[in-house]
Amino acid sequence: MEVIKGGVTAPKGFLAAATAAGIKYQGRPDMALLISQVPAVSAGTFTSNVVKAAPVQWDKKVVTEETYARAVVVNAGIANACTGQEGMRYCHETAECVERLLETPASQVLVASTGVIGMQLPMERIAAGVEQMAPLLSDTLEAGHKAACAIMTTDTREKEAAVTFEIEGKTVTLGGMCKGSGMIHPNMCTMLGFLTTDLAISKELLAEALKEDVKDTFNMVSVDGDTSTNDTLLILANGMAENPKITEKDENYNQFVKALHAVNETLAKKMAGDGEGATALFETKVIHADTKEHARILAKSVICSSLTKAAIYGHDANWGRILCALGYSGVSFDPEAIELFFQSKSGQIQIYKDGVATDYSEEEATRILSDPEVTVLVDMKMGERSATAWGCDLTYDYVKINADYRS
Repeated sequence: MEVIKGGVTAPKGFLAAATAAGIKYQGRPDMALLISQVPAVSAGTFTSNVVKAAPVQWDKKVVTEETYARAVVVNAGIANACTGQEGMRYCHETAECVERLLETPASQVLVASTGVIGMQLPMERIAAGVEQMAPLLSDTLEAGHKAACAIMTTDTREKEAAVTFEIEGKTVTLGGMCKGSGMIHPNMCTMLGFLTTDLAISKELLAEALKEDVKDTFNMVSVDGDTSTNDTLLILANGMAENPKITEKDENYNQFVKALHAVNETLAKKMAGDGEGATALFETKVIHADTKEHARILAKSVICSSLTKAAIYGHDANWGRILCALGYSGVSFDPEAIELFFQSKSGQIQIYKDGVATDYSEEEATRILSDPEVTVLVDMKMGERSATAWGCDLTYDYVKINADYRS
């Protein structure tokens, strides 16, 4: 497997475009269009929030009931959530715009929205945006990059990733883009994420691979503990790599799963590191847990702790907050058996052992915690399972951003 430059247009047969439709933002792109030149099998994972936005409901129907999908239309600024039947009608109208302009069946068009909840989409601007993007569709990496920029809301940077791998002599490419900066606490996937591949694979195995991989990638991210109404992760596979079609869980399938994990983990970490107001990517690795599920719960409990996140922002080695977060996670363990460490590119320091603090240097701990990527390593001393979760520090700017979000 090789990491390459690019995103959703890196695989064969995928085109993208972006435009400034003026949906909520002015003077910046806020719509993206993605299309496969040939019908693609699709799969998706979606928010576990009981309140589901209209695009989530629309996309769940497409990926479960339709054999193929051809296009994705994304808008930023307005979420089309809590918008009733009118919101669902706007999903249909958006898909019909694509059908009319690109001769793609409306039933094969996926839609996604992100932004303010409760506002209705300005459909005349959405329709105009689709019309503007149709002639701009391109398979260049630049087109994919522009699409990644267009789907941002409070994000400070675009998030893309791509890899290539071999399947029986054929080069297969997998690319992706995502957005997410606030209201990030997925229980299914990310805020919005889109994956493309030219792999030939059955729809059933594509869905299974995606569902399993989000458990250790996007599901292990939290910025603020809020699970969005719009969380959507979609993948399209169009088969244009011309590899022997994957229809069983063999070595070819395993190669795809490894590539999928690499792209999803990269995007998940980029999302966590770009949390609203964040100055640091905050990672927690739990090792030697008794079960995989316990490892996941423990790791996520630490990165979700507001007090720990605030300590990371202050470069404060306040290990008591970490121990506290582990203790209320719901997992039973012996506090006197575990060990805690801080890690970054500046080094590693052990801070807790045998139930008490070690004789560590506060100055060294502060130096390690001052790097832009910080890891808490938790050794449970209970078994052989592990898990990693990603979050960010909690800063003054997070409150400022969310206090002013609608205005």
